[in-house]
Amino acid sequence: MELKNSCQWAMVVPTSMGVRLTPDAQGQPVHTGDRLLMQATSAETNVASISAYLGLPVKVLTTFVKGSPIARFIRDNLSSRHLVCEGKEVEQGGPWGYRHQINIADSGFGSRGPRVWNDRSGEVGRTLNVNDFDLDRLFGQEGVQILHLSGLIGALSPETSRFCLELARAARKYGTKIAFDLNYRASFWKGREEELRGIFTEIASIADILVGNEEDFQLSLGIEGPEAGGQALAAKIDSFKGMIRNVKKAFPDTSVFATTLREVVNANHHQWGAIMLEGDEWHIVEPRPIHVLDRIGGGDGFVGGLLYGILKGWEPEKWIRFGWATGVLATTFLTDYGQPADEDQVWSIWGGNARVIR
Repeated sequence: MELKNSCQWAMVVPTSMGVRLTPDAQGQPVHTGDRLLMQATSAETNVASISAYLGLPVKVLTTFVKGSPIARFIRDNLSSRHLVCEGKEVEQGGPWGYRHQINIADSGFGSRGPRVWNDRSGEVGRTLNVNDFDLDRLFGQEGVQILHLSGLIGALSPETSRFCLELARAARKYGTKIAFDLNYRASFWKGREEELRGIFTEIASIADILVGNEEDFQLSLGIEGPEAGGQALAAKIDSFKGMIRNVKKAFPDTSVFATTLREVVNANHHQWGAIMLEGDEWHIVEPRPIHVLDRIGGGDGFVGGLLYGILKGWEPEKWIRFGWATGVLATTFLTDYGQPADEDQVWSIWGGNARVIR
């Protein structure tokens, strides 16, 4: 895949930042804990962090509550991840005004699966507005190699839907590649199905890279595919291929289609694989057993590694392998995002080498 040269930014991601609260006693459920750890989080920065930790310049487009200590906490965290922020500060508007979303979650353990409770009332990220950003400067003057969009932001509010659509149009205008992870959420789509189907379809039609599972493609874009669950993963690969072929027929200008394969044996033991179609060439990572500390962010880690491989100009076979390994890496962290020390650490995961490095 040929990327633009002489760009200030390898990747740009729009996002709504929040905090995740997790029991500090690892593996315990929220309702039993009296002390919680707080981390800054969003699906889109989970993706972006892979490239940022590995040295590529990445910009985050977001919005903050003015004067909020949580906003300061988030800014400091993103800076520690080597992510540059651009975004408006919004007045809180009093105690019942805007705030950053709260994700209350535990990791699960063994036969007890993780639980997530999203508290997004008053979420400041829902105010993300295209008029608050200079897209001609961003894409035309500074230059961006890949714009990464998520369906979570695309469906968050009418304002964010338009924001993502206008970002995609501007990226297309200036020759920036577009990656779109569909990330369908039924609760976000309720009452807006027709509107969002049109927006998601337009973004997908100009995207260069489409990522999603069977539910994402079917419910976001209306593409026929396999039912979720059911068969073992290895037996479902052919049906996943059929779904991706259907997506390719609907969006012939897209170059790369990818999806992860996950079977949950228990909270700490998964089978993890991936499928990618690049042009007319299939690349498959057969499901392999992995150990899981915290599963949240594994899919984002996969996308982050896939996009990093593309940005580095590697051969497609390496994109999916690196993405598989960065997805695994993310599940070994208590943060939602993987923090690779270097490429060698990631390739060691791919190679199954967990020996000590001295």
